[in-house]
Amino acid sequence: MNKKDLGLLVLIIIVGLVVYLRNPAFLGPQNLANTANLIGLFGLFAIAQGFVIITGGIDLSAGSMIALLGTLFVDLVGTRGVPWPIALAIVLVLGLILGLTHGLLITKLKMQPFVVTLCGLLIYRGVARGYTADATAGFPFGSEYPGLDFFVARIGGIPVSVYVLAVVAIIAWFTLHRSVFGRYLYAIGKNEEAARFSGIRTHTVIISAYVIAAGLTALAAVFFAMYTRSVQPSSQGNFYELYAIAAAVLGGFSLRGGEGSIIGVILGTILLQELQNLVNLLGIPSSLNFAVMGGVILIGVLVDQQWNAFRARRSIVEAARTPSAATPPAG
Repeated sequence: MNKKDLGLLVLIIIVGLVVYLRNPAFLGPQNLANTANLIGLFGLFAIAQGFVIITGGIDLSAGSMIALLGTLFVDLVGTRGVPWPIALAIVLVLGLILGLTHGLLITKLKMQPFVVTLCGLLIYRGVARGYTADATAGFPFGSEYPGLDFFVARIGGIPVSVYVLAVVAIIAWFTLHRSVFGRYLYAIGKNEEAARFSGIRTHTVIISAYVIAAGLTALAAVFFAMYTRSVQPSSQGNFYELYAIAAAVLGGFSLRGGEGSIIGVILGTILLQELQNLVNLLGIPSSLNFAVMGGVILIGVLVDQQWNAFRARRSIVEAARTPSAATPPAG
């Protein structure tokens, strides 16, 4: 755990203590379980966003993708009678295809990630609304699907989404911090041109990052669909990409690329859900939620800029104080 992550952990503890002192229900078993479930749900595609941001890109389509894929999953299982494991496989494969499309447009056609994923945001939301004629997709009343309750089950009082997030986080941590692919992601984020000249197949790595991100977002879409038990295409996942970006930025992922840690993005997700809990428990109007998110992103970016500026100044000072190896000793 680096200094940024440690500082974020301390902030989480302080905010939690403040909320608890104002409302002891914060540490109630039911509230903790609900908050943990939301951390699991949002953490999945926050990690997904991290893989994209570390390359210097961004994915604005996550919320709309969650709406589209969640709608398809519920419709396939509830309306068309497709067994849920097959429906899950279809949704995951479709998510991977969408991620592949993003990656190809960005690398092969040289389009900006902002533009590609902004178009995705609009297209996926529109397709989801058109697919259901703007109606809510839900399961028929009284219907039962053996095994499907896995997505909302609790094991030892802990939601399944938390266990899934833990598994994904461990795999992502090894991928990002202990694999060659992870080093390539950092290198591309730092300087894509230099990475290409060093022999890294930058296009393949960037495409892979968007495929991974879309795959995790597809998985999150199914969990969200089961959490709500129905999907309203016009509102499901609205602004969720902001939560993911905020969690990544808070976790130390630089929007310039080349920096970030999986532990940090998990801590960022925890802090955001803690803040949401604060809004609910302290009776703050829910209309201020987005103001909180905007403030968090702004503060995160400012802190990131100031931290990088401080490190740059310190490096210059240390370089000036270090004698050059080429300078002959006196005498």
